Amino acid sequence: MTTAHVDLDSYLIDGKVIDLVPESLARRHQLIPLFKIGETLTVAMADPHNIHALDEVMLKTGCEVEPVVSTEVQIRRAIDQYYGVGGSIKEIVKGFAEEGPEPLGTGEAPAIKLLDLVMAKAIRDGASDIHIEPDEKGVHTRCRIDGVLHEAGSLPKNIQSAIISRVKVMGNMDIAESRAPQDGRSHIKMEGKEIELRISTFPTIYGENVVIRILDQSSALMGLEDLGFSKHMIGYYETLIKRPHGVILVTGPTGSGKTTTLYASLNSINCPEKNIITIEDPVEYRLNLIRQTQINPKAGVTFATAIRSILRQDPDVIMLGEIRDLETAQAAVRAALTGHLVFSTLHTNDAPGALTRLMDMGVEPYLISSSVVGALAQRLVRTICPKCKERYQPEDRIIKTLGVATVEDLTFYRGKGCKSCRQTGYRGRIALFELLMVNDRVRDLILHGKPAGMIRNLARETQGMKTLREDGVDKVLKGITTIDEVNKVSFEIEETPAG
Repeated sequence: MTTAHVDLDSYLIDGKVIDLVPESLARRHQLIPLFKIGETLTVAMADPHNIHALDEVMLKTGCEVEPVVSTEVQIRRAIDQYYGVGGSIKEIVKGFAEEGPEPLGTGEAPAIKLLDLVMAKAIRDGASDIHIEPDEKGVHTRCRIDGVLHEAGSLPKNIQSAIISRVKVMGNMDIAESRAPQDGRSHIKMEGKEIELRISTFPTIYGENVVIRILDQSSALMGLEDLGFSKHMIGYYETLIKRPHGVILVTGPTGSGKTTTLYASLNSINCPEKNIITIEDPVEYRLNLIRQTQINPKAGVTFATAIRSILRQDPDVIMLGEIRDLETAQAAVRAALTGHLVFSTLHTNDAPGALTRLMDMGVEPYLISSSVVGALAQRLVRTICPKCKERYQPEDRIIKTLGVATVEDLTFYRGKGCKSCRQTGYRGRIALFELLMVNDRVRDLILHGKPAGMIRNLARETQGMKTLREDGVDKVLKGITTIDEVNKVSFEIEETPAG
């Protein structure tokens, strides 16, 4: 008889059913109870032929046990979702004696298991950062998920030194140094994913604060279509990045997804016929067939010096992590004018501001007008959780903030909050975009040193350029994100003076 297969991600399990099976038993045998009908308990298992596990569940619950099959990954995710990590953390903490933890170095030391548990849950939840923060009485852990920090549990004070030491060992850092900040790196494989960790420690009055940046290497494989481009805009952008030469600028504040967009752009045009070289600080993701270089100021390798050397490597495409000064800006412009396609980033509020920022740095307007072919501004907003998405009617005053011509016949959505999204109503993020194509009329304004506001107005009139806010409104009306999310990132942009 064939055992049924279930997709646990689509199940909502009653808490009373979860209470029937102890967490320790569920984790030991990789199983989770689904529902109870009469005296029969249906249990999802990775191995439905594990007679010992079935007998143990039957003895513990007093029920007949009906097994169904699910994957180990889904079962682990469900166990973490319904039992939480609190119980597991408490069990591991028991391995620490009152006078202090075990000496570091034992393979199964509680500190190792505890840190592995925290990292595994963070990776499953899609966290970008793990914060380990000591205070006077304990150690707090928080995870940044979809750009927002969430509490992930508290640990006893006597675990602090063991956890910090374990992190330092992973990052190949100096365990004995606790008075100065340190940086380290580590590479792990978890949940079938290749994960790069960037680790930073910083001394505080209560001990060293640790932040672990999680870099999932599969993120580097995102395509342009996954980022949030509208069908209209992606066509223009793909035309732009297939040009043989010129400078393409991606702008936005730190954490707005610029690096992801650059990687997706390079992946889109990557082929054996092109020599693509990057200069980054630091190299976050590994890209196939692309030569990647990390700057090293101590060795004299800066963005400006590296791009000059790269030009002798016969590149077709160059990606500069960031234009930070006049020297780097001039080197990028020269590379474009000598027949290379150059991608880079700037910190500006909008796309037209990228052009005037180069002028402010000291680049001559005639060089900007003849080298820059386009600028893309972006922001990240959280997307509505698909599992608890519901229609609702916002107050008129809130709808008016969108600036839509009419509020009739408009449908708005939000996330109600569920276990899948940790009661936030959001799951995942998407980018808002503003794309400026540099045509002859825009070049004329650049040549005459005109302000960003005039360039923006011309682009809207002649190119139909949508601002970041307008792109956000479109995504609200399509039920992708919420009014609150768009207002968070775009009010400041619209209030920026035109000049």
